[in-house]
Amino acid sequence: MAKLITVRPTKIELIKLRRRLVLASKIQRILKDRLSILVMEFLQLARETVEAKQELVDHFAAAYKAMSVASGYHGYLAMEKELVASGKDLEVVFGSRNVAGARVPSFELRGTEQAAGYSLIDTSSWMDQTAEEAKKCLEALVALAEFQSTLEILGKEINRTKRIVNALEYLVIPNLQTTIRFLYMKFEERDREEKARLKRVKVILEKKEQNA
Repeated sequence: MAKLITVRPTKIELIKLRRRLVLASKIQRILKDRLSILVMEFLQLARETVEAKQELVDHFAAAYKAMSVASGYHGYLAMEKELVASGKDLEVVFGSRNVAGARVPSFELRGTEQAAGYSLIDTSSWMDQTAEEAKKCLEALVALAEFQSTLEILGKEINRTKRIVNALEYLVIPNLQTTIRFLYMKFEERDREEKARLKRVKVILEKKEQNA
């Protein structure tokens, strides 16, 4: 239920309240548009996250299959030796981007373009396939981490924006409208009282003139 805002019943305060009402209405429209954009981005990102999860599962399955075949072909000891030799220094570079005013993370995996550390002569194509699928697994993991972090941030921003929009719609704007109506009624009542007082004064003056 709307409540009156405690202000002095003056014309200046009425002008200030009307300006506040116009500003609050503009902010509400802007935030509603922003909320719509955020929700659309969230839903699109949610679909991309589901696809990224499935892609990661597929790459893990392919990598496991390739590694199983490669270990059976080369033997576990030889496979372990080649895996130890193929170690790389990888780096995840962190950045950010703007989505409807919200700063969301951006991750980039670097170092996967390095040459294979294992022997290309002593290994088969299954080893190459295992390395390629492992690379895809890492890239999919980084992409999924970016999607999930962005989803979390957008979800919080959507909830925050909703609270502000609801506060404007159900508290701030109704309170301003109720107070403005009250002040208008107050001023109309004052005008009626002033007219009645002037009328009484006029009657009194007319009576004095008649008795003079």
